[in-house]
Amino acid sequence: MSGLLLDTQAFLWMSVDDDRLSRSARREIENTVTLAVSVMSFWEIALKLSRRGLDFELPLDWDQVLQRQMQELRITRIDLVPAHCRRLQDLPWHHKDPFDRMLVAQAQEEKLAVLSSDRQLRAYDVKVIW
Repeated sequence: MSGLLLDTQAFLWMSVDDDRLSRSARREIENTVTLAVSVMSFWEIALKLSRRGLDFELPLDWDQVLQRQMQELRITRIDLVPAHCRRLQDLPWHHKDPFDRMLVAQAQEEKLAVLSSDRQLRAYDVKVIW
């Protein structure tokens, strides 16, 4: 694996320097040349904020703040493309969350490992690191 796709929670915890980001996850982030975040994470954040919020504060311009942080840290944004959707179609239903399923599909298609505390992702043919 040449890179690491951060799941939404890991991306947010990294962004706000939350203690819930494990030491081993922090080490992986520091030692990985290519870090990536899916555009799906921005969609998921927006939905969470519009429904029930998060258990920590984000600024009103969170989208701009997170994008600036991505630029500063040289984190690549993975956009949604048809090949990801096609890959998603063939995934078994080990996980019901549509965002996590798409992250798996994107990681598989882009040949990335996934940084996530979600143990259900380990059922897929993708390297999961935490």
